[in-house]
Amino acid sequence: MIRSLIVEDAPIVRRGIRLLLQEERDVEVVGEAGDGPAAVTQIMELRPDLLFLDIQMPGFDGFEVLERTSGTHLCPVIFITAHADYALRAFDANAVSYLLKPIEPSRFREVIQRARRLLGDERELEANHQRLDQMLWKSKPPGAPTPAGREHYEPRLSRLLVKQGDRFLLLKAEEIDWIASTGEYTTLHARKTSFLVRVALSELAEKLDKHHFARIHRSTIVNLDRVREIQPRSHGDCDVVLHDGTQLRLSRSFRDNVLAHGL
Repeated sequence: MIRSLIVEDAPIVRRGIRLLLQEERDVEVVGEAGDGPAAVTQIMELRPDLLFLDIQMPGFDGFEVLERTSGTHLCPVIFITAHADYALRAFDANAVSYLLKPIEPSRFREVIQRARRLLGDERELEANHQRLDQMLWKSKPPGAPTPAGREHYEPRLSRLLVKQGDRFLLLKAEEIDWIASTGEYTTLHARKTSFLVRVALSELAEKLDKHHFARIHRSTIVNLDRVREIQPRSHGDCDVVLHDGTQLRLSRSFRDNVLAHGL
């Protein structure tokens, strides 16, 4: 059974979605919310498998709802909006699903079927979460001006998708203590645990904010805000000591890269 949550500020639209879902025998509505704060509470408590999410709501919008909950619970999202232009420009229809008001039953059935396929395929589900993650940190309101001279600006990576057990989380970059290369994968040390992700260390080194993260070894990146002290060793190497006592090797070839931050 697919446990779904309906987040929509218009009662008549929530009621319409409920009626349409009555035709879907494998989908159960576990709750409803009419504004941003209530949506966050319901998501955190109910942890639905599928989320119907209005973009524009009282309190804060649908994107902020995801910002506030994605670190704890992330699931496939079907966005709801009355503005076709906003829907098409805010996110790629191939990355996430959306419904335009008034909702057409045929489109509704199509979107539900896509959700079924996502939930039944772990690899596709993870790919969907990755695309949702990218949308969250790259999205901006349609029509928002691009700062002069920044037409090709690429925002720094502010969060990463990680898997914990049978669920996916969005880990904020600032939560990371340090990062280690693990063959073709990378291990993120954060929240007093570790997460294995399918991304090369060199790629993370390019995308993370260089004001806060520095490469200290060919196989290690450290969050500079976590560094307590640097202790000299022989042959020009050093030990980087984090606030939790973790000791990491700072190789001579990367020493200037770290010291340039004033540590």
